[in-house]
Amino acid sequence: MHRTATAGSPGATASDGDESWRIRRTAADLDRLAETESIFALGNGWVGWRGTLDEGKPYGTPGSYLNGFYERRDVAYPEDGYGFPQHSDTVVSAPNAALIRLWVDGEPLDVRTGTLVTHERVLDLRAGVLRRETVWISPGGHGVRVRSTRLVSLPRRPVAAVRYEVEPLDAAVELRICSDLLANEHVPEHSDDPRAASVVQDPLTAEARRSAGLDGVLVHRTHRSAQRVAVAVAHLVDAPPTVSTDGDCTPDRLRLTLTGRLAPGERLRLTKFAAYECTPVAGMPPDELADLVVAEADAARADGFDALLGAQRAVLSAAWRTADVELDGDPELQQATRFAIFHLLQAGRPDGDRTIPAKGLTGNGYDGHVLWDTEGYVLPVLTYLAPAVARSALRWRHAHLPEARERAAELGLAGATFPWRTIGGRECSGYWPASTAGLHLNADIADAVLRYVAATGDPDFLAEVGTELLVETARLWHGFGHRAADGGFHLYGVTGPDEYTALVDDNVFTNLMARRNLRGAADAAERHPDVAARLGVQPAEVAGWRDAADAMAVPYDHERGVHQQSAGFTGQPEWDFADTAEDDYPLLLHHPYLELYRRQVVKQADLVLAMLRCPGEFTADEKARNVAYYQPRTVRDSSLSAAPEAVLAAEVGHLDMAYDLFAESVLQDLADLGDKTADGLHLASLAGAWLALVQGFGGMRDDRAVLSFDPRLPDRIDRLAFHLRWHGHRLRVTLTREQARYELPDAGPEDAVELWHHGERVRVGASPVTRPMPPVPDPGPEPPCPPGRRPPRRAAG
Repeated sequence: MHRTATAGSPGATASDGDESWRIRRTAADLDRLAETESIFALGNGWVGWRGTLDEGKPYGTPGSYLNGFYERRDVAYPEDGYGFPQHSDTVVSAPNAALIRLWVDGEPLDVRTGTLVTHERVLDLRAGVLRRETVWISPGGHGVRVRSTRLVSLPRRPVAAVRYEVEPLDAAVELRICSDLLANEHVPEHSDDPRAASVVQDPLTAEARRSAGLDGVLVHRTHRSAQRVAVAVAHLVDAPPTVSTDGDCTPDRLRLTLTGRLAPGERLRLTKFAAYECTPVAGMPPDELADLVVAEADAARADGFDALLGAQRAVLSAAWRTADVELDGDPELQQATRFAIFHLLQAGRPDGDRTIPAKGLTGNGYDGHVLWDTEGYVLPVLTYLAPAVARSALRWRHAHLPEARERAAELGLAGATFPWRTIGGRECSGYWPASTAGLHLNADIADAVLRYVAATGDPDFLAEVGTELLVETARLWHGFGHRAADGGFHLYGVTGPDEYTALVDDNVFTNLMARRNLRGAADAAERHPDVAARLGVQPAEVAGWRDAADAMAVPYDHERGVHQQSAGFTGQPEWDFADTAEDDYPLLLHHPYLELYRRQVVKQADLVLAMLRCPGEFTADEKARNVAYYQPRTVRDSSLSAAPEAVLAAEVGHLDMAYDLFAESVLQDLADLGDKTADGLHLASLAGAWLALVQGFGGMRDDRAVLSFDPRLPDRIDRLAFHLRWHGHRLRVTLTREQARYELPDAGPEDAVELWHHGERVRVGASPVTRPMPPVPDPGPEPPCPPGRRPPRRAAG
């Protein structure tokens, strides 16, 4: 159905080389255009181009995004309430510079008409480009070959470019090519699913435009969010003298038109360089912003497209030295793993003041909002692969502390309350039981801070940014919690990661993460007393944080021998899975929350996620019993679930289940398992695939500020190799069934890293260290999943 070529598939040939570095589509896939556009999206953490066809039509959902560029809309409530957000922000498309339309003897190239002889698009994960080749015969019988190469520059923040080539097949043709820069492009609404995006039509108002020769610029502003965007284009034309050029400019469209006759053997090449920038309206005036992007586009053209290609490959080559994961034994999942990592690498920037939305810049799903997915799943990966990107994302959270403090005050809470869904720092979610009550986001941010500091040893970050984030989130927990008569410190009326269980008391995940937050803040305040003094932290406050952490309630069902996801959870009525049809999933679209909230049915890993994030809080026996209890009740109606389930399944010894859950996570978008890839990629699920491999089969843990590995491989992996950054070193881990090998490929004579391998302290220096892989204890029968919800078994090999 998807026509994605993998190694060994009909779309791959020997001349292609290693297909695990390419995602290839060999048909038009008209019924899955939007999904393909997400998969082929390119970005650099600032600019994002969806993988639409060069000609613009047909399309699923066009999109040309800038990180943090949005429009504001009102939120309507049948019954309003105090503290409900009155406005929400929605990502909108900036003017689209990727469009290049072609007419052949008066007939537009359209893959739905004429004869599509060949049509192949390839996402090259090493080069960071999207290539396309099409051979098309028009309805009138005129044939052309079209090639294009598209990139969004990783080293050059504002720049994207496309090279478009046309040549006749066997007879002369009359061509017309229009290179467009188009604002307010129509975006269709595809779904009434509440998880889908809200579409704002015609969000941009023209402010300025210029056109000169082959170049031009458009400047627009949003109506309500008061943001200004400028996009400039510069062109290079390589064509026979029979081809002429012309340009025109309207408030919403800048067009360069090429017309002429091409004989067989002749070729027309058009290269377009685009530069994007946006600012608040109160910032740079329109003409100055236009000058800025014109200079960037001109500079890109002066350097040339080949220079952009070379710089792109160089940046990716450096990134892949750390980020690549080698998985022998399953070519499809090797390819999918590299696809996942590629999209993580292009989702953020080390030099920006932006974070990473849940969909990155690949689509408008979730309205382009930042959710807890970023700190909960994406940053725990980028901390080890691209720590500067994780640092940048956390600095973005710190920049929005003023709004978080305002939100806390509005809710009558202490410290800072970060928004559940946001683009510009304000709360955008109107459904408070699954948003405002999900206070664990604040601890997720603190956890990301602590993880980054532990992995990098970055003292400046902790002093400048991290301590304040930890202090303000700790103040939230200390003020929100209640010291009850039983002596315990309780968090009442919260919602944990499981959105099918809302407004509960003492959610274990939330409580344990809050405990980590409180202790981390106390340590940071004592380590940086000058910062603590500036924030008004007193010794008594620090002592209160430690006392609350020590007394934190952790509900446990002694009769069943398992932790309760929240207080009383294991005593609630069970969900009737026998009368739940396969097409009733996801349950939230077929059953009322009133029914979901009161039963033992879990949307996504919650207690299991707590065991992943806070592994030292559970014994090995407790982990095994908890997995056995919660697996049959977890329906995985969220793409966030499979990866943490895979990690814990691997840890307790259910390696086949772990592998199948890993496959579900890594194929979430390439196989469109949730039928939601059209709205953009699931970055958390893609990040989760790395976690499943490295923390699951690699057994990596870092909760004690030291790396430990308890690796174990499933039968379907012959060899697993990965790298990660730790205190400035690049550590390589290679696992086979017989041994684990640890090495520092770039180490000098004095460099060394201490780690643990299956309980043994190991020092890795200039020479590699190998240790045997102990046998995996028999974990007993595999726990069942809810009926029909077990991930498919992967075929061996």
